[in-house]
Amino acid sequence: MNTREALVALNMIEQVGPVRLRQLLDVFGEPAMILRAKRDELSRVRGIGDETAEAIACWEQTVDLEGELARVRDFECRILIGADEEYPPLLREIYDPPIVLYIKGALRALDRNGIAVVGSRLTTHYGLETSRRLSFQLAAAGITVVSGGARGIDTAAHQGALAARGRTVAVLGTGINRVFPSENAELFERIAAQGALLTQFPFNRPADKQTFPIRNRIVAGMTLGTVVVEANLTSGALITANMAVDFGRQVFAVPGRIDSPRSKGCHDLIKKGAKLCESAEDILSEFEYLFPPQRRSNPPGGSGDGRALALSDPEQTVLEILSDEEMTIDEIIDRSQLACSAISVALLSLEMKRLVRQQPGRIYSRER
Repeated sequence: MNTREALVALNMIEQVGPVRLRQLLDVFGEPAMILRAKRDELSRVRGIGDETAEAIACWEQTVDLEGELARVRDFECRILIGADEEYPPLLREIYDPPIVLYIKGALRALDRNGIAVVGSRLTTHYGLETSRRLSFQLAAAGITVVSGGARGIDTAAHQGALAARGRTVAVLGTGINRVFPSENAELFERIAAQGALLTQFPFNRPADKQTFPIRNRIVAGMTLGTVVVEANLTSGALITANMAVDFGRQVFAVPGRIDSPRSKGCHDLIKKGAKLCESAEDILSEFEYLFPPQRRSNPPGGSGDGRALALSDPEQTVLEILSDEEMTIDEIIDRSQLACSAISVALLSLEMKRLVRQQPGRIYSRER
């Protein structure tokens, strides 16, 4: 058994986490030696009680390692361990980095300068549009957008980054083969093709109240900073923000209406010292040592109008169709003969570039 396989097995033992693994490695040296240790040897390790010692000593009775490795191959994903170059370097710096990461897609060097964009699942139109706009601006400026793949602000963040043809990473609170929420199946496929899906959970692990805070620490831990777009005072997004503070990372918050419960969490963060964020430039200015103005393009929808950006063929088609008329998305699809997904992406991208305006009732028109 090699180190990678031993770490996969240890990650599948419920009682073993990153902190206990570190304590065990201090004694046994190698992951495979932990799995070979006897129950009494394990129980003598500081922080390892009888229950954990029993679970490790009997691991072959509860862990289907061969089956898990076969599932990894069949799903065409990979396993990252801390020694791998692709493992996020910022994540190695936190107190309890994941033992392993399941990954579908690929992480690149530029993903090391990622920004988390998070918020509530229950959101407003303002929150969704702001999340898409900020993420579009960040991705267009060469920043990888990291979020949690959930409904609401997370989904909008991934959509905005993809519309800018930029990089985005979704950190899941489930096994990598689970799609949660189910309506994001197509979105996850696009993320894997244009970035990466990540999780520390074994195959088939469902989402629950424990998995999301664990997921949130990865989102905060692998990024330079966290932007909270919209959140009430009990939102899990505030857990991500607090973890970012603990890790010594920057926290940003988008202001909202003073009478909206959905903005209370963001306003509370601003009162506690988070930087008020109105555009991607507010974020980029905090990291000028990495993204000096002369090295980055003007983020669309920020201080410039974004019209210099090249248009894709679907975007050009939609603009021509909307030349002098207001139309619904169904009418645009009928006239263009393009797939619904292609039109949706093109419309979002054109909105971010301020070339198209969406009106109530999902009616679209060209900006004048």
